[in-house]
Amino acid sequence: MRTKKILIVGGGSAGWMAAAYLNAALNREGQQVADIALIESPDVPRVGVGEATIPNINHLLQVVGLDEREFMTAVDGTFKQSIRYANWLNNKQDFYHHPFSRFNIVPIDYSGSQWLQSDRSIPFMETVSAQPLICELGLSPKRIDNQPFGTPLTYAFHMNALKFADYLTQHSTQRGVTHYRDHVVDVEMKANGHIDAVLTKDGQRLEADLFIDCTGFAAVLIEKQLGVGFVDCSQWLLCDQAITMHVDYEHHYPGYVRPYTAATALSSGWVWEIPLQNTRSLGYVHSSEFINEEDAERELRAFEGSHSQSLDCRTVRFKVGRREKVWVGNCIAIGLAGGFIEPLESTGLYLSDLACVMLAEHFPATDDYEAMASRVNRVLANRFYEVLDFINMHYCLTQRTDSEFWKEVRKPERINERLQAKLDFWKIKPPSPSDFEDQFFPGQPETQLSTGGWPGDHRAPIDTAGLWGHTSYEAILYGMDFLREECDEWYGKDRPRTRLHREIINAAEAAKQQLPPHDQWLHKVLGMPQYRKTN
Repeated sequence: MRTKKILIVGGGSAGWMAAAYLNAALNREGQQVADIALIESPDVPRVGVGEATIPNINHLLQVVGLDEREFMTAVDGTFKQSIRYANWLNNKQDFYHHPFSRFNIVPIDYSGSQWLQSDRSIPFMETVSAQPLICELGLSPKRIDNQPFGTPLTYAFHMNALKFADYLTQHSTQRGVTHYRDHVVDVEMKANGHIDAVLTKDGQRLEADLFIDCTGFAAVLIEKQLGVGFVDCSQWLLCDQAITMHVDYEHHYPGYVRPYTAATALSSGWVWEIPLQNTRSLGYVHSSEFINEEDAERELRAFEGSHSQSLDCRTVRFKVGRREKVWVGNCIAIGLAGGFIEPLESTGLYLSDLACVMLAEHFPATDDYEAMASRVNRVLANRFYEVLDFINMHYCLTQRTDSEFWKEVRKPERINERLQAKLDFWKIKPPSPSDFEDQFFPGQPETQLSTGGWPGDHRAPIDTAGLWGHTSYEAILYGMDFLREECDEWYGKDRPRTRLHREIINAAEAAKQQLPPHDQWLHKVLGMPQYRKTN
């Protein structure tokens, strides 16, 4: 097979993930399937925030061949075992976890039904996982000696996004990826509508068989050159900008490094807190329709505390939605060029990673890209809507009425039809694995929504549970007190106390005895400085 040329336009996390993954996946066992080059502009400023991931990131690290400890050191990485949601239900100091580990205690999972029939005196996820307690205790998922403490804990990472891109740059260029530092100023097209080459500010003409658009929201190739439209999904997720801030530990150290991402609801959105080895990254994701930029910044500073008054803030604007097709002709968009969903479930890098995986699996052996493109478009559209609906669910189940924003997200017109059909069905039967074998639920309108697949494919997008199965839906549904009134009607208000399974208790006790505090693991294993707690 002829070696194909791939040109990635744009760097950052998405661009260098594509370079590293495709180089490792395609050029293996002595084969040179693709010559890969990446061009990134020195004229475009880089935007760096703390980045939270989900466990799928481990697949990328393994395929690319990255050592975990070396990776964590290079990117100021910390462990992430869960997302902790605070004040989403009723703004009364409520919180719940969406952890990465859950125990399968019995062959048939009745845990959700059993919990619904109890008095709910123990939060649901604490009855099926020890990880919420491990997170609240601030423990690492690993021992200092790296030996398992008994029950293996699934984890992901927090990291510095700029350092991650730099780390992948070094790794990729050492393994044959060509790196250009130049600015694309024009694009040459072929008669068949495919891209032929890009022209640069320094006078270079770079040809390729396949072009990957990683130019972020600018979407230089997929939108500006090829004219692929954007599907606006902001009617379901109202937030459209974020105020970000970094709190260096030299400035203020709380005395711990949380082993989870915190997502705390405020008046018009929510704040992420991502702990790294030397700083905490915060971002107030909010709707500009309900709060102006100045008030949002004030609210973020009030949330963080008086020590934040001297710190710089930056505004990032975004629009929720996706390309009608991410792969058109010989161009595929990966990262923000292909679409964006707010980072409530830390799916930004995951969607880029999935696009890389799909491209590697469907890498065309010939110049006929249409069949491969249609399949990739369909799968990536399905996954986008799976993420969209799952995040939509966090908002629509709230009981908050303390601001106009929270009143708005509860309205029926802010719940998309696919999600509403699921919620209605789960009021009859709790979620179970079979719900994701076929996701066309009773009452769901047969709305035609293009997924960019094969001509004639008029199926609605479906949730294949490729990312989250029934266990994750239960974490959010029951964390948000779903079916409270229905259960009172079905089972009465005088229900038996919630029980903890012995295996959960044993795992929690073992963790207390054997797992070190997260910051101590980072210090002893990776060399993180020991900061003094700020009063």
